[in-house]
Amino acid sequence: MIISDMGILIETVRERGYETGAITIITLIEFLNGIAEPEKRAKAKELLEQSFTILNLENEDIKVYCDLYCKLKEEGALIPEADLLIAAIMLSHNMTLKTRDKHFEKLR
Repeated sequence: MIISDMGILIETVRERGYETGAITIITLIEFLNGIAEPEKRAKAKELLEQSFTILNLENEDIKVYCDLYCKLKEEGALIPEADLLIAAIMLSHNMTLKTRDKHFEKLR
């Protein structure tokens, strides 16, 4: 399964396209934070939950996150916190991340 990050999700919504796969709870929160009106936010949440599998944070994700954080910090190559959480979820579920963000390349 493919996980879409925030940038891909925004592109999909703007193009009124249909994307299959998954998003993380982190991406869902990031997206909904950008919608000020409660009614529109609730509708967007409902539509995203119908369209995507939503991956929550689990114990294994936390372990992977901590390992990634320590590795990247040691290398002086930390990425934004939300993206690190998304990467941890992706890696612990053995999934592929669909993104245009270059900083994810640090995880290879």
